[in-house]
Amino acid sequence: MQQEHVFYRVNGIEMHVVEAGNPKGDILLFLHGFPEYWWGWRHQLAHFASQGYRVVAPDQRGYNRSSKPARQAAYGMRQLSDDIAELIRQLGTAPLTLVGHDWGGAVAWAVALRYPQLLHKLVILNLPHPQAMRQGLRWPRQWLKSWYIGLFQLPLLPEKLLRMGNFALLEQSMLRSAKRGTFSPLDMAHYKEAWQMPGALTAMLNWYRAALQPTLKLSGTISTPTLLLWGKQDQFLSHQMARLSIAQCRQGRLVMLENATHWLHHEQPREVNRLIQQFIDPLAPGPAETTQYTP
Repeated sequence: MQQEHVFYRVNGIEMHVVEAGNPKGDILLFLHGFPEYWWGWRHQLAHFASQGYRVVAPDQRGYNRSSKPARQAAYGMRQLSDDIAELIRQLGTAPLTLVGHDWGGAVAWAVALRYPQLLHKLVILNLPHPQAMRQGLRWPRQWLKSWYIGLFQLPLLPEKLLRMGNFALLEQSMLRSAKRGTFSPLDMAHYKEAWQMPGALTAMLNWYRAALQPTLKLSGTISTPTLLLWGKQDQFLSHQMARLSIAQCRQGRLVMLENATHWLHHEQPREVNRLIQQFIDPLAPGPAETTQYTP
């Protein structure tokens, strides 16, 4: 897959973006979660670029090669969603299809609620609608799953713990929460290179810190046609929140992948790509093979 690395000036920051595919094709914009960066979408980028789409995957603020503001307040959902809204405007072909996983899904929900005119379709992977998340966090079982959020609120200590042993805790969290063999040593080497960027670890954690001091309360139904894909074996987020989430969508479809985890787009790229492609183009035949990114 031939790719172009571009920097956009959006909302007061420099955002590093990877683009590939047909420059005149319909745009699919992919938003990564924690602790990934654009690399997390490599299999989707390769496939959809080969199908004639223009694929775009930014490093969101605080990650990899994008700006890392020092203030914790700079990572609130207002700023994060404004980043993406401004990026969409600069891409110049709104409305487009927005795809988000984990924290990228949270930003995608926020963009759909605040800027529905910018979106043609919405695809979310394993992240609840904001109202479903607030409801789920009242469940004791979900609090147990989300224990790390409390740890991340502490100053300095989380950074120290996560950096120890060449990011051993972060690496093991990803490896143990995914199906065996999902992440290769090469994948982890790429992630560690991104985590070592000056200021990156604190910036990534500041997403969690700002979330518990919200300045923007999101609610309401989603008017954009929405596909919610959910790996049922997710160790971090209860699958019960998926049905609560799709109930907040006027035109929503939920697909539960029974044997997938939080990392469904890595574990089952062919199925995830097929589901997304049929959602954005119902008349398109399913792919016989899935193109995967090879560095």
